[in-house]
Amino acid sequence: MTTTTHLLRRRRFLPLFVTQLLGAFNDNLFKNAIVFFMVYSVFDSDKDEASFSAIASALFILPFFVLSALAGQLADMRDKARIIRWVKALEIVIMTVGAAGLLLAWQGIAVHLVAMPLMMLALFGMGVHSTFFGPIKYAILPQHLQSSEVLAGTGLVEAGTYLAILAGTILAGWIPVQWAAGGVVVTALIGYWASLSVPSAPPVIEAEPLDFHIIRASVTLVRNTMQDRRVFLAIAAISFFWTVGAVLFIEFPPLSKRVLSASKEVASLFLVIFSIGVALGSLSINALLKGRVSARYSPVCVLVMGAFVVAFEQVCSHFTPLSGGHLMSVREFLGQPLTPWLLASLGGIAISGGMFVVPLYAFLTTCVDKSQTARTIAANNVVNSGAMVIGAMVAVGLGAMGVAIIQQLLLAAAMCLISAWLGWRLYCAERTFGRGAGTPPSN
Repeated sequence: MTTTTHLLRRRRFLPLFVTQLLGAFNDNLFKNAIVFFMVYSVFDSDKDEASFSAIASALFILPFFVLSALAGQLADMRDKARIIRWVKALEIVIMTVGAAGLLLAWQGIAVHLVAMPLMMLALFGMGVHSTFFGPIKYAILPQHLQSSEVLAGTGLVEAGTYLAILAGTILAGWIPVQWAAGGVVVTALIGYWASLSVPSAPPVIEAEPLDFHIIRASVTLVRNTMQDRRVFLAIAAISFFWTVGAVLFIEFPPLSKRVLSASKEVASLFLVIFSIGVALGSLSINALLKGRVSARYSPVCVLVMGAFVVAFEQVCSHFTPLSGGHLMSVREFLGQPLTPWLLASLGGIAISGGMFVVPLYAFLTTCVDKSQTARTIAANNVVNSGAMVIGAMVAVGLGAMGVAIIQQLLLAAAMCLISAWLGWRLYCAERTFGRGAGTPPSN
């Protein structure tokens, strides 16, 4: 059975799904509450707003680059369910610190001196949380699911992640910041409770000594993982995809305010459309591939994504900013003649993006031995995060050079071409060497 719904009734999947969903929800409720509050209530310039959005994204991404190697070692050599519970307990502490920062900012108390550092510390902490949880959420699937269920399970995890992003983004844009402060702590508590029901997932190999030298461990991890050409191509393609996503997410809040003269609720709406689209793409590609893990459609999907990015840029360029500093509400924005085209192009970006990336994640967890899955995902996270940090730095640099926000969208479209080429190379390698664990690598 390759349909996805039956997995939601199984204890071997449901507790993990709920735990992941709540973690993604909390990440985005907290991060977007910070960004929306600072962009709309504290800063008042294009440069400061874009820079803060990029810095916030970079702080969240940095732990993936630094700590993924250690996270992968732990996940492959220790019980994955136990690590999940440790990570979720840590989330409660992190969100308590973050909530304190949000409340201080809401009250206007030492916003730059105390509140902002607390919020940034918690954002970095949530990056650490996600770094250690990330390899597990994919690596545990081949251990608990049948081989015919892995693509469906991966699609559900991705869809659930983006639906959680959707919910967190909606709340961040619509509820008062003080409510968000309470919400992140409550969500962390519920997430820990859900993690207690995740079935045990002991390591399938003998435990080895952990390498705590994070630079050496990261270099060794990536070098060893990239020896298989198929894995190298999948990771490279995913990395370019997430670099595109990082640039888009960085640009949405300032683009909404400065280019479209729209309120933070509209910026939230953009992220909502994006999240729904990726969720739809994540589920639809499983139906298209009929449960078979393959990169067959990835090149076409990412080319379509690039075309929609160009369409989005063109529509944005024809919006005329309102005078007098007025920001449109959601109702006013939806009444604009170009809005349907804008939202359609944004939805197209997201749906095609979801269809592109989900098979690649499933590919990574099925083309290697089960004893290596967490470290393979960890290596992917190292490369992904490095690419996303570079993308954030490029966005900041282009902004500092005076390149308009709207023109930076074309950078994302150009990177889709590279992802398509990598996806095609991966599909060629797949046809030549197969995708099962133990097949000879392509060098």
